[in-house]
Amino acid sequence: MADIKYEIVENIGVLSESAKGWMKELSLISWNEKDPKYDIRDWSPEHEKMGKGVTLSNEELKKLKEILNDMDL
Repeated sequence: MADIKYEIVENIGVLSESAKGWMKELSLISWNEKDPKYDIRDWSPEHEKMGKGVTLSNEELKKLKEILNDMDL
């Protein structure tokens, strides 16, 4: 399996933190030297390990925002 290259362009915010110090973060990440996309996933404290996550384009993030704004939270 090929190595996955990533660069965290911007840490936007922490959504939660586990008892072991892993943080679920919203970040802007460039994967394999491509244009950055928004990303939600768990990261170890020093960002050396990551969990599974979801990557969103600008359009997908805008749509998610619309959906969340329409919810009765």
